[in-house]
Amino acid sequence: MSSNKNWSADEEHSSKLVRKAKESPFVPIGMAGLLAVVAYGLYKMKSRGDTKMSIHLIHMRVRAQGFVVGAMTL
Repeated sequence: MSSNKNWSADEEHSSKLVRKAKESPFVPIGMAGLLAVVAYGLYKMKSRGDTKMSIHLIHMRVRAQGFVVGAMTL
């Protein structure tokens, strides 16, 4: 395989991603929100107090899914 062929494939994927983001701009916003909620949940994991780990993870998952669904419905 030639390296030029791989380079053009990467350009096609990036242009496809840009095109999809322009068609529905709230999907990348939802993805960014998902990452933000997960990062915040991981940060707060140390100070969760007496809450069990499973309950903390369930709450984090519900918040993240809610953010993504909300962004997609907008």
